[in-house]
Amino acid sequence: MKNIVYLVVLITQVFFAQTGFEEGNKWYQKGDYKQAIQSYESVLKTNKHSAELYFNLGNCYYKLNKVAPSIYNYEKALVLEPNDKETINNLKFAQKLTIDEVKEVQKVGFAKLLRDFTAIYHYNTWAWIAVVLSMVFLLFFIGYYFSHLALLKRIFFFGMFVLISLISISISSAVFEKSHYENERPAIVFAEMAEVKAEPQKAASAIFILHEGTKVYVQQSLTKWKKIQLTDGTDGWIESNTIKEVK
Repeated sequence: MKNIVYLVVLITQVFFAQTGFEEGNKWYQKGDYKQAIQSYESVLKTNKHSAELYFNLGNCYYKLNKVAPSIYNYEKALVLEPNDKETINNLKFAQKLTIDEVKEVQKVGFAKLLRDFTAIYHYNTWAWIAVVLSMVFLLFFIGYYFSHLALLKRIFFFGMFVLISLISISISSAVFEKSHYENERPAIVFAEMAEVKAEPQKAASAIFILHEGTKVYVQQSLTKWKKIQLTDGTDGWIESNTIKEVK
């Protein structure tokens, strides 16, 4: 009986989520972006998330000239689909509306090469690649075991060696990407203006000021404060209620 109730609830949630998404699309096409946002966010309340949903929300907020929410939702979409070109392009347009110009310190050497390579796919994708390669390896092993021709045995043996190498690379990439995903805590400044302090207290001196839409990375949380770092390496403490974490 509990399974039936759970199934009914699940089907109902999926139905309302799909309906809310379609309604949001209709309002967006009509140019009523506020109503579209309400419809899209009603889908989020059912715990249904997708890159397309966040992308559409980002577009709505961008149309309403709301910098922080538009950037935030584009970033949410990129968490789910990191290489989506349309989202990346729209995010760049939204970032042009921000006041702060923060330079990004480019990584160099092996660390950059490693990150660029593993970032090609999501860690789940790397895991599935490893699974598929393992299945191919099993087929090669069967071919090697049952083959009677020396040439085929050599081919299958060499193939297994290559596959083991590729499986190792895929698993390592998945682990690296998973670690990077869990440790990296991007956030968007939602306050119109927020002071970054030298210490986590109001009486501390302000190091610099950030404005709405700027992207930061949370390094540490302490009561009502968060230690953040900018892409140029500058860091400091900011009040928790002035930013919103993407993940």
